[in-house]
Amino acid sequence: MKRVIVDMDEVIADPMGDMITWYKKEYELDVDYSKMIGGSWLKGFPEQHQPIVRERLLSPGFFRNLSVMENSVEVLKEINERYELFIVSAAMEFPNSLKEKLEWMQEHFPFIGWRQITLCGDKRLVYGDYMIDDHVRNLQHFNGKKYLYTSAHNLDVTEYERLNNWEEAAKVFLV
Repeated sequence: MKRVIVDMDEVIADPMGDMITWYKKEYELDVDYSKMIGGSWLKGFPEQHQPIVRERLLSPGFFRNLSVMENSVEVLKEINERYELFIVSAAMEFPNSLKEKLEWMQEHFPFIGWRQITLCGDKRLVYGDYMIDDHVRNLQHFNGKKYLYTSAHNLDVTEYERLNNWEEAAKVFLV
């Protein structure tokens, strides 16, 4: 059975979208998406507010209450039936996220067992046939077929096959 590795943040969970929604409501300011390209989406926030945004990322409850990417539940349910599926997330940078990400997965993706979830510091340890991730650094060392999931910070990347949404992922994995 072929193995599919799927990232969490910016792939099945929407921390950037949730942070932007909170920020606009809290500060009534826009973010600059052009500053996110080639780096972190944190850079899209005004410089004086970046420490506040980072602090929110570190706050209890942030990762537990993230929105789910549209159609990811339905598509991953089918992928899970046809492939060996693992959710792999680099979670060590945000210590609160470890427990919260597991709880979030159990709530939104109950068909994915705890043995299929890997929360780690570096994704170079994973292997498989396919990987879907929004960060090039995670795809660079992967030994299988690489799919870059579109996010504001990676719009300038051209060397990977893209998935812009879960409908496109379904066309790749569920044909």
